[in-house]
Amino acid sequence: MKLHEYQAKQVFADAGVPTPDSQLASDVDGVVTAAEEIGYPVAVKAQVQVGGRGKAGGIKLVDDADEAREAAESILGMDLKGYHVDRVLVEEAVDFTNELYVGITMDRGEGKPVAMVSTRGGVNIEEVAEEDPEAIAREHIDPAFGMHPYQARKAVYDAGVDQSVARDVSSVLTTLYQLWDDKDGADAEINPLMVTSDNEVIAADAVMNIDEDALFRQPELAEMEEEAAGGDELEQKADEYGFDYVRLEGNTGIIGNGAGLVMTTLDLVDHYGGEPANFLDVGGGAKAARIANALDMVFSDDNVDSVVFNIFGGITRGDEVARGINEALEQFDEIPKPVVVRLAGTNWEEGMEILNEDLVTVEQTLEDAVQRAVEYAGEVSE
Repeated sequence: MKLHEYQAKQVFADAGVPTPDSQLASDVDGVVTAAEEIGYPVAVKAQVQVGGRGKAGGIKLVDDADEAREAAESILGMDLKGYHVDRVLVEEAVDFTNELYVGITMDRGEGKPVAMVSTRGGVNIEEVAEEDPEAIAREHIDPAFGMHPYQARKAVYDAGVDQSVARDVSSVLTTLYQLWDDKDGADAEINPLMVTSDNEVIAADAVMNIDEDALFRQPELAEMEEEAAGGDELEQKADEYGFDYVRLEGNTGIIGNGAGLVMTTLDLVDHYGGEPANFLDVGGGAKAARIANALDMVFSDDNVDSVVFNIFGGITRGDEVARGINEALEQFDEIPKPVVVRLAGTNWEEGMEILNEDLVTVEQTLEDAVQRAVEYAGEVSE
């Protein structure tokens, strides 16, 4: 479960992490009222769970009521990378001198949680990790003992954080780990953690993702679940259908059975020059109706220009998958987006015979299927 920024900030603030004064608003008048109560300048920030909101026009800094009204009219109702914006956070602007990054996640390669600190805050941390990995200090944590104070200090020191704020940044990092542990977190990060001219640190953004399987022991967070998903129809549809679904920013839709298979397909889309639009795992034993629901989901995403199916039959039978694809596509007078299918495993040959090749493109190998889907998406983009 992904918390919205305003929800994550409330969790962080309750734990003692400094956050700016802010109010949630869902209409233009509410934005203006909140801005006047907080005091200008303020930031008006779209509440959708996607990165790069600022570059996409989803965050605006305003200095008076006229600008606040204009920003609200611009952001509320906009489509931001496929997400409909129906709420904004009106937040006190922070006069900062530096932007840091702090985060906690699970390093599956090491089998341990890892604390991360960087002085390259305010930008996409994945890009920093790829272009300059040494710019991110990492400290692995033994979950049996938790984060020791010296580990927080070491991560901050290794990152090169200025000594004037090192103690406060260490405290924020320690609190962030404790929240991650106590709240059954998957990821927790602050990007940016702003440093003011008075050497105060303030969480100007907040990310908190929770392990959904642990929500039964997080009743307060469970109450936020419906509200957290409320801003995105596809997320709600995924919950309704019972899919493991993650929306991405590309245009090649991906459907597979099994997380590993879907991840492999994502990697191949990237390898062949495409951009994945989503992660959608239909799970094992998927029947025809479930496959039809998966297509309904991906077709509903306006960002998707082509779809690739990667199904390996085990519990899931190739003929059932093929029947589901046919049933879903036969409902359309015109197929909205080209569909490429690769079947393997149980009853894959029967499935190949069942597939209506007037409706789909069939490929024998995963590599060929991914390349064809990327080509189709590229043709639409052109």
